Amino acid sequence: MKLSVVCDVMTNLEGSARPAVCLAEGLRERGWDVSVVSPAMLGDVEEKLSQRGIEPVNLGARLLSKGVDPSLLWLEGWGREAFLGLNKRLLDEAGPFNVNFSHMVAVPSQAWYLQGPPSRALDDISREFPWYLRLAYGALRPLFSWADGRLVGRMRRFSGLVVANSRFCASMYSRWGVSVDDVVYPPLDLKVFHPSPKPSSDYVLTYFGKETAYSVVKEVADRGVRVKAFGSKGQLLASPLKKRLLGHPNVEFLGRVTCEELVDLYSNALYTLFPFTHEPFGYIPLESMACGVPVLTFKAQGPGEYVVDGYTGWLAESRSEMVEKALEIWRDGYPREMGLNCVREASRFDGRLYIERWMRLLEDSLEKTPPRRRED
Repeated sequence: MKLSVVCDVMTNLEGSARPAVCLAEGLRERGWDVSVVSPAMLGDVEEKLSQRGIEPVNLGARLLSKGVDPSLLWLEGWGREAFLGLNKRLLDEAGPFNVNFSHMVAVPSQAWYLQGPPSRALDDISREFPWYLRLAYGALRPLFSWADGRLVGRMRRFSGLVVANSRFCASMYSRWGVSVDDVVYPPLDLKVFHPSPKPSSDYVLTYFGKETAYSVVKEVADRGVRVKAFGSKGQLLASPLKKRLLGHPNVEFLGRVTCEELVDLYSNALYTLFPFTHEPFGYIPLESMACGVPVLTFKAQGPGEYVVDGYTGWLAESRSEMVEKALEIWRDGYPREMGLNCVREASRFDGRLYIERWMRLLEDSLEKTPPRRRED
């Protein structure tokens, strides 16, 4: 059977693309003829998909932000579809069977996998914007919310089964009357993410991105905690505090790292600090757990669903509580058993289990629902 997996703009095979690519690989291994469709595939994405036996379908959207700021690609890609419907126009014809992992292509599908509405993400991360961007977004917020709601409604009408990547993510769509049929947490490759036999445990690891609550990182570093950070260097939407942290004596910023380097960073950290403003699911805490390293994060949104307080990490209810807990763990450490707990809990997210869950959903959906036709 031939099936297309539809994605957002793809700069790599990780992040929001990982659930889609994992499903595509699982279907291909089971004999399906699978393609991955994206408004734009950048870098070596097409080559990597082909190497895995998956047909890449690059719609070739012209993205103005491609050479400006990678963190804007998701916003521009969404805006093209939400306001102008441009991405779906690049498709000559939608295939008979599609699974839509995107929020950028309103294509008829047997299943739509929700990973979070952009307008809600902007609401949360805008609190960390530079002042001029906060003012601009405040003025444009009603327009963004309206466009997102309209797109969500269109995509829901085009979709059969609706699946969310977390319970929190599912709740965000209720404002538009979208009910979720199931929750399937994103997958983790446990052959890649694993503990180090002799961890150094002499630093705290964190991530610098547009969703980071930088004030927490700054205060923790100000109070003597040695921090290593990875992430994108240039981000227009990042907090002004990020620039100040790049020169902080207790912060070592590594920029983008390879997967192998990331595994080494996780497995040698004392713990992973994950202060966020918006996170429907959150790969970073889960990857850290798979490497046997507990996580300090907020008792909210996606991470609050799978980080178990006092067992695989610690859940703070405020920024000040997170800072104090970060200092306490840095000073006093934690029981070795927590690392073992982390590995055990992370195994529940293994990619093989994820594929099995999707196979049951798709087989049931394809039996009950005929191929959906394209609607104008």
